[in-house]
Amino acid sequence: MWFWLRRKPHETLMTAPVTKENENYPPLPPPSRGGGEGEGERYFQMRDYLVVGKPLPRVDALAKATGAARYVADMGIPRMLSGKILRATVPHARILHIDTRQARRLVGVKAIITGEDTAKKKYGIFPWLPQAVDHYPIAVDKVRFIGEEVAAVAAVDEETAAEAVNLIRVDYEELPSVFDPIEAVKTGAPEIHEGVKDNQAFFTRLDFGDVEAAFAECDYVREDEFTTPYISQAPIETHAALAAADP
Repeated sequence: MWFWLRRKPHETLMTAPVTKENENYPPLPPPSRGGGEGEGERYFQMRDYLVVGKPLPRVDALAKATGAARYVADMGIPRMLSGKILRATVPHARILHIDTRQARRLVGVKAIITGEDTAKKKYGIFPWLPQAVDHYPIAVDKVRFIGEEVAAVAAVDEETAAEAVNLIRVDYEELPSVFDPIEAVKTGAPEIHEGVKDNQAFFTRLDFGDVEAAFAECDYVREDEFTTPYISQAPIETHAALAAADP
């Protein structure tokens, strides 16, 4: 099932393949221009939705409203350790030295690792694009943004792990940084990832439909620049993990 929406003055139209559910809808004249006029389709006014506009109860509403819902943070296993990450406080810098000695002496700390303790294997959000695989789980040699992972601590509880993180000392050699995407792609901008021209890992262009025709049909067109803060997503995908070793 697919849909194509089109706005006309004072009415909203939809086209979709004719099915048993919509075959009795009164057909409307097709629009004077635009797509969606293939065989086996008809235009009809939107109505009788099963979900949209209907007061449907959430299946998890009662558990969350009463506090009965359990999240990963509510779970535990015997002898469980808690982890904390030390993150970079500078946007672009070489890592000269990481001193974990004081943190390791803290009672309750079980392990501390840095990039030197890892396989130094990069990963990326698009693993099938080699040019986008450019991030270490824990920074190696240098950091490239504020908040990048520099060290990880495992301790008997969260409070101890947090205290240990604060005891780790890192010496940086700060490097030129970029803070604007337009400036970052200009020739001569500071190189964040070695060998990546103009700081562009890859470029993809996606074109859908007739943009100029769509603009021509609009009642009002606004052109502007919009920026978002560092955190811009809705908190609907919080990340947490609970693992148990099974030797």
